[in-house]
Amino acid sequence: MAPPTSSAVTLRINGEKHTLPVDHRTTLLDALREQLDLTGTKKGCDQGQCGACTVLLDGRRAVSCLQLAVAAEGREITTIEGVADGERLHPVQQAFLDLDGYQCGYCTPGQICSALAVIEEHAAGWPSAVTADVRPEAGVPALTADEIRERMSGNLCRCGAYVSIVQAVARAAGAAGAPVVPRQGTGPGDAGAPADGEAAA
Repeated sequence: MAPPTSSAVTLRINGEKHTLPVDHRTTLLDALREQLDLTGTKKGCDQGQCGACTVLLDGRRAVSCLQLAVAAEGREITTIEGVADGERLHPVQQAFLDLDGYQCGYCTPGQICSALAVIEEHAAGWPSAVTADVRPEAGVPALTADEIRERMSGNLCRCGAYVSIVQAVARAAGAAGAPVVPRQGTGPGDAGAPADGEAAA
């Protein structure tokens, strides 16, 4: 007798439980979009390379196109639909809006979910590939533009809104109390001038 190829799973998404039948090969991305109508999570490359489908699993970033829905059972899933507090935008969302951290907006949900995790990872003292001193006693590194770019590098923006994305992440991180390094100029490749008197990465 062949083993079953589908089953009912219960997914906890944005604080609510959803029980649905899924083929065992169904990705979390397809379950969110096709079965739960949570279409804020975008399908881009479907190969885990562009970051458009980024969601949070237990607070950590995951590309949902490579995550099987059955493997996400029992985990806390946060999609872009669960980021705001009712009608009140999350500070990361507000920063993207204020600083034009998007153009077409297709990658924006994944960018925002990734930024949320980046800020948490940085606050926890996790080093990145560009962190100069990775010793635990060195403490939390300053969130420079290079740090933000490296930490957000898994999320592609086909419109090229990277300068504003870096500024938005820096503003949101600063609002959360992260040590953000003020920008010392606005030359080529710079993240741009500080907005509204705030430090930009």
